[in-house]
Amino acid sequence: MKIYTRTGDQGQTSLYGGKRVEKHNLQVVSYGTVDELNSVLGVLISHLPENQQIIYDFLQIVQNDLFTIGSHLSGKRIDLGSIGKRVGEMEKMIDAFDKSFPVLKNFILPGGTREASFSHLARSVCRRAEREVIRLSKENDVVHLKRSRRVDKKVIVYLNRLSDLLFVVARYLNLEAGSNDVIWKNK
Repeated sequence: MKIYTRTGDQGQTSLYGGKRVEKHNLQVVSYGTVDELNSVLGVLISHLPENQQIIYDFLQIVQNDLFTIGSHLSGKRIDLGSIGKRVGEMEKMIDAFDKSFPVLKNFILPGGTREASFSHLARSVCRRAEREVIRLSKENDVVHLKRSRRVDKKVIVYLNRLSDLLFVVARYLNLEAGSNDVIWKNK
C-alpha cells in the first residue's frame, strides 16, 4: 500500500466506507484530534522513567483505545465495550494516585519535570479532542443521523476521564521525581 495516493490533494479525504468529505469536516477534525492526542501520548510514553511501568503499560492500552475511538468517529461500526470498561479502570488509577498528593489549594500550571509537562500537554490535547467530539455529537443530533453514525456517549466519557487521569499522572510524575507542582500565582 502506498503512503501517498494524491486523492487528498484537493482538500478532501475519505471516511470509513468511502464517502468523500472536506478535510475540515467536523468528523475528520474529531478523529484527527484523537490521532493527535495519540501521538502526544507516544511522546509522553517515550519519556517515562523506567520505574513507571504501570503508567507505561496503561497508556499503551489507551493508545489502542484511541485507535478504536478514531475508527468509531470515522464511521466504522466497532465494539466499544472495552472503552466503557476502561473508564472504571481510569477512575481507580485516579483515586489511587490522588491519595498520594497534598490537597490542592491553588490551580497548578503545566510544568515540573519533562515527562509531567508532556502529560499536561496530552491532557490539554485530550480536552480539545473531547470538545471536538462533543461538537460532532451535537451536530449529529441536529441532523438526525442514523443511530449507527452517532457518536457513542462512552467516547465522550472516556475522553473526559482520560484528561483527568493525565492531570493526576502529571502530578504523580512530579511527585515521584521530587519536583513540586508549579503553583499559579494570581498577582
